[in-house]
Amino acid sequence: MTSLPVAGSVDHHHHHQMMMKTREVLEDAVGRRVSCDGERGTVRYVGPVLPTTGLWLGVEWDDPERGKHDGSHEGVRYFTCRHPTGGSFVRPKKASFGVDYVTALKQRYEVELQEVIGEELKISSKTVMMVGFEDIKQKQRLENLTEVGLRRCEVSGPGAENEIRNTTPLAQSLDLSGNLLSSWEVLAAITEQLESLRELQLSQNRLSISSEPSRLSPAFSCLRLLSLNSCALTWTQVLHCAPMWQHLEELYLSDNDITELLRPEHVLQTLKVLDLSNNHIVQETVLEITHLPCLEKLNLSSSGLSVIQFRDASAGNKTASFPALKTLLLDDNNVSEWCVVNELEKLPSLLHLSCRRNPLLQREKNPETVRQIIIARLSGLEQLDMRQVLSDERRGAELDYCKMFGLAWLKAGGHRDPEKNHPNTEFMSEHPRFLALLQKYGAPEEGELKEQKPFALKNQLLTITFVCPEDSERKPIEKKLPGSMIVQKVKGLLHRLLKLPGMELKLSYTCSKMSGREIEIDNDLKPLEFYSVEDGDRILVRWS
Repeated sequence: MTSLPVAGSVDHHHHHQMMMKTREVLEDAVGRRVSCDGERGTVRYVGPVLPTTGLWLGVEWDDPERGKHDGSHEGVRYFTCRHPTGGSFVRPKKASFGVDYVTALKQRYEVELQEVIGEELKISSKTVMMVGFEDIKQKQRLENLTEVGLRRCEVSGPGAENEIRNTTPLAQSLDLSGNLLSSWEVLAAITEQLESLRELQLSQNRLSISSEPSRLSPAFSCLRLLSLNSCALTWTQVLHCAPMWQHLEELYLSDNDITELLRPEHVLQTLKVLDLSNNHIVQETVLEITHLPCLEKLNLSSSGLSVIQFRDASAGNKTASFPALKTLLLDDNNVSEWCVVNELEKLPSLLHLSCRRNPLLQREKNPETVRQIIIARLSGLEQLDMRQVLSDERRGAELDYCKMFGLAWLKAGGHRDPEKNHPNTEFMSEHPRFLALLQKYGAPEEGELKEQKPFALKNQLLTITFVCPEDSERKPIEKKLPGSMIVQKVKGLLHRLLKLPGMELKLSYTCSKMSGREIEIDNDLKPLEFYSVEDGDRILVRWS
């Protein structure tokens, strides 16, 4: 693929615009996208704002920090915003309504082209500038482009009829991230002219949703990869748009407003890669996407996930969920229980797992021990946290696992004599692979069994600082508490210490080792050590 280096960005106050910005143009400005000092927004109002004279644009900014109010000014509501500080008024001359595709393309690639042409002229040793030579050269260069990069170039529309088709006919990959396209219809008017388009980057846009998306599907007939990161989309809107993308294989939806997942019916059935990272997903609804038949890679990092359960399969059996899933990314979540890893063993095709920066990893003093336990619990894993799992490592991990939990197995009714080996169901549900590993390696010898010391010794006292982040008047309180103390008891103690009888307390802790990360303490019946609270940690106390 030929791709050209990027030249300077668009001149924000392009001369065409001054002429365009007559009153007539502004009449239909509501809903259009504008840019002002590099910030993008959507026009929600055109007209006077009392007590001033002249025309104003009421803009809802993509970045709510950029705005001042929610569309009302001095008691009068002019427009509404999703965010209380998302809006402000700007004069039309301050706002850019963008340029068409070909204008942006020429501005972006012009500087680079002139350099190339300059070189070629020196080589041909003719000092005479051939008339029209530049235009022909530029036309040829653009016609051969297969990758077109127009990120943040203020593209707002297609321009003259068939102009795009005649300028970049071979484009297979197009980056229109952070532009001024106002709707899927406007976008389709661009892409329908690019008949080989396979990859489309549309991150940081705000496209208004089409009423009949399937009508636009011819404009995306070859599209295989679509990136819509940071577009303020909900899952319902994604499903509504999905009929446009009949053959889509990769869909990137990081950092949107996706919370509750619904089952895709007759859409997205060809997806192989789905990125839902950085969305606050309602975890019970993850099961709604488990039936996508071709899905091989799923990114659920930073989605708030703590539990996943495949109830259709018992321990040791495979689930019908995610039949093709090979790669699962769960970094930066709230996974703290080994049972989640046991559930992942039910996935029929899982080969690659990443679960970095989860509370589970602080369950053991040594992160390598956690890695070993994960490998031992997941029989098919070939890569963990981006590191290959080689057969030697697997063997070592599985042997160590048998030794580590050997005593617990014997206590639970396990026995070296296979005839008498009947560990109870509780042990078997916590360690579903244990018997298979015993068959593989034989039972560990007496002397090899490791005493499973819990993380904190039962009677060890932890020095904990209690802090009330929402009440600055209260001084932090330091207490020595046993790690075995139940959370409910800790709350009772806090009710007395803070003189807050009957208040609903919410606890979380920050670990001295992992700065900036806060872990919720959400089960009143567990001891502190269950949450791996360590000596010197801070517990944050909030109440409503």
